[in-house]
Amino acid sequence: MRVAIIPARGGSKRIPRKNIKFFFGKPMLAWSIEAAINSKCFDLVICSTDDDEVAKIAQDYGALTPFLRPKNLSDDNTGTIPVIAHAIDYIQRNGDKVELACCIYATAPFILPVDLQNSLEKMQRNKLDYCFSVTSYPFPIQRSIRITSNQRTSMLQPEMIQKRSQDLEELYHDAGQFYWGTSESWLEGRAIFSKNTMPHILPRHRVQDIDTMEDWKRAELMFKALQVD
Repeated sequence: MRVAIIPARGGSKRIPRKNIKFFFGKPMLAWSIEAAINSKCFDLVICSTDDDEVAKIAQDYGALTPFLRPKNLSDDNTGTIPVIAHAIDYIQRNGDKVELACCIYATAPFILPVDLQNSLEKMQRNKLDYCFSVTSYPFPIQRSIRITSNQRTSMLQPEMIQKRSQDLEELYHDAGQFYWGTSESWLEGRAIFSKNTMPHILPRHRVQDIDTMEDWKRAELMFKALQVD
């Protein structure tokens, strides 16, 4: 079976209760749940949370919450892979065989069902460990600078100063929306950024990490602009 797993713990220091804070009329995690359901890629859509209120809201929007995540997997230092592995292990210990699992972040209001569908096709066609969302940097990172301790500047790669921007390699970063993986990859803790991982490229106007209130405000502006468009 194919499973969507949405990690959504109750705690959030920089934006309190971020995962259930309302974003354009819905709790934030509802956007991820609905995208997963509407993609029709999954046999199960599960929310992995340590919080009763988050669990209730996830259920209201169509996700299952068959367990509360243990405290040792719910602190600020817990990575994504152990959380997804825990959910897969729970499902398989209760009698269902997981073939593919997709981690979908709870703060991904720009996620579209078609991206889940197309990245699933890549997983199946290429026999990958993982396929995850990426987007390009808006400015060549080869031209990045440091601000020194005495408030001066230095280039990270000074050898690139004479190169034209159009001659520099385009580089990408994790878009922070979703990560397809085989159950074996998650359970064995294989690295996501590896040779057997394929990117699914998203346009920059549909990517916004949401960790601070400044990020949240920017996401609201982007989302509003997309609705107008």
